[in-house]
Amino acid sequence: MQEETVVEPPKKVEPPKKVAAPKKSKAKTEERAEKQVVSYGPPNISADELVYGVCHILATWNDTFIHVTDFTGRETLVRITGGMMVKADREESSPYAAMLAAIEVVKRLKELKINAIHIKLRAKGGTDTKQPGPGA
Repeated sequence: MQEETVVEPPKKVEPPKKVAAPKKSKAKTEERAEKQVVSYGPPNISADELVYGVCHILATWNDTFIHVTDFTGRETLVRITGGMMVKADREESSPYAAMLAAIEVVKRLKELKINAIHIKLRAKGGTDTKQPGPGA
């Protein structure tokens, strides 16, 4: 007496039915977009109030550095060089590269709500030449 083993054929498995996601109302997405707005710069200033920064410009014969800090000089707000704006090394100190760097600095300062700057211009100095470079 042998026992017979019965093998059942595999059952067909149907894929799960797709359920449509609930539609979001436009009001909810607009509220979320408003909550994600991030404001940089000093808080609670009026439109006619001046917020100062100090712009340190170093114009050498090889490059032009524009470094903007807060009034105390401790916090760096923007730091751009002429070499960051042009591809060729020979153009780093050119007036064109300095102009492009200045435009980028102004864009960033507008984002930070800095609307007045004090400019300090300097050259290499020391035993080197006292004249600023062409980017000044």
